[in-house]
Amino acid sequence: MARKNTITRTTLAAACGLLLTASLTGCATDAQTGGLIGAGAGAGLGAAIGSAFGAPGLGAGIGAGGGALSGYVIGNELDKQKQNERLDRLERQRDRY
Repeated sequence: MARKNTITRTTLAAACGLLLTASLTGCATDAQTGGLIGAGAGAGLGAAIGSAFGAPGLGAGIGAGGGALSGYVIGNELDKQKQNERLDRLERQRDRY
């Protein structure tokens, strides 16, 4: 049982480290940042849930994939929204002259 807890703690520590690294490093777009943070958070959550079923590694892998996909989709929508706001602002400036 002690070995199982060590593996779970190691997996959670790695996931937390990834999440911390993701939050401290800058990405070029919100989609990239969202994907990275989503992967870290998903891995941590997946490892925690997976450990309840005796498979923290599998849970971390599935969680990382799902988190990365979700984070990328949300970040991509934020990028689109920012681009549309920039274009609207440029059009308003152009119309003033």
